[in-house]
Amino acid sequence: MKRRFLAFCLLLAGLSDASSQEGLLGRLQKARPEQIQALLPKFPAADADRNGVLTREEALAYARRRAGGEGSAAAPRGPVPEVTDVAYGQHERQMLDFWRAPGDGPRPLVVFIHGGGFTSGDKSKWRSSRELAALLENGISCAAINYRFRAHAPIQDILGDVARAIQFLRHQSGVWGLDKKRFAAWGGSAGAGSSLWLGSRDDLAAPEDPDPVRRESSRVQAVVLTATQATYDLTRWDAFLGPADPAWWSSPDEAAQFYHFKTLADLDGPEAVPVLRECDMLSWISPGDAPVFVSNPLPDGPCSSRGHYLHHPSHARQIHEHCLRAGVPCHWLQAPEKPALTDPLEFVRRSLGVATAAE
Repeated sequence: MKRRFLAFCLLLAGLSDASSQEGLLGRLQKARPEQIQALLPKFPAADADRNGVLTREEALAYARRRAGGEGSAAAPRGPVPEVTDVAYGQHERQMLDFWRAPGDGPRPLVVFIHGGGFTSGDKSKWRSSRELAALLENGISCAAINYRFRAHAPIQDILGDVARAIQFLRHQSGVWGLDKKRFAAWGGSAGAGSSLWLGSRDDLAAPEDPDPVRRESSRVQAVVLTATQATYDLTRWDAFLGPADPAWWSSPDEAAQFYHFKTLADLDGPEAVPVLRECDMLSWISPGDAPVFVSNPLPDGPCSSRGHYLHHPSHARQIHEHCLRAGVPCHWLQAPEKPALTDPLEFVRRSLGVATAAE
């Protein structure tokens, strides 16, 4: 097992030697997304949520498992949340964890949203992330949320879950010392698409609602997207990705079942029109929306697999183009012209008005 662990890290780092497990983990912490993605063909088991994108958190978890033996179950590492499994809704998956950052006055907040194709994943993945630790060190409080899966609810209602979580956190701002006007969403894959929806969708606040949570704003002031989808109106994908290989779908009607319709023919019916519009982040993008930081590091060119199709650079390209037309700042890491900001932490700090110690 130790040999497998060393091979895993050496392949990434190009090292000829290494003195310790901690040193190799440090290499993983500092690796670029494309370096981590390059590990996937040799170590497919590292892709815990089977979505075709190997994240830093998945790579680290896999490396630690290999170092300790395949069956070992290491305790979560990283900063301990102030509160865990706080319910923001009635379903067992509608839970969140919260970390309070040090600092005077109400703190800005980053809300982490996990990926997994809306069929798997968990908020615990963020516990050991370097992003969480760095944000807390910069005085930015953090939360990580779970949400219902596609077996429980259609995508349009799952997006409602993430909006409800934002509203709940705002409702808790007095208790947890948060600045309601400085919220950001950060996610990968399904969590990235959900974050984009939060940053572009018109506000869901209902000031007269008897539920005080629903009176709060659902908007965020910045979004960080990794391996995102451009829109959850799946009928738009062929226009910028080309047709999908039918073998990539779990069933011929999977696209319709995403919304809990029965067959593809239902997507042409009148009931589908408002649902597809609700889930279309590209159509929601408009002036005044949250600034975007996006990175889809997979290769360009024709789609070669389901994972490539779901996380293709053309998703980021579409977001970038729509943001440019709307005058929304968009920092696309793989853009032909180098973006003004290339570090997501710096992007969040600037978007939320957080000064460094030097400033």
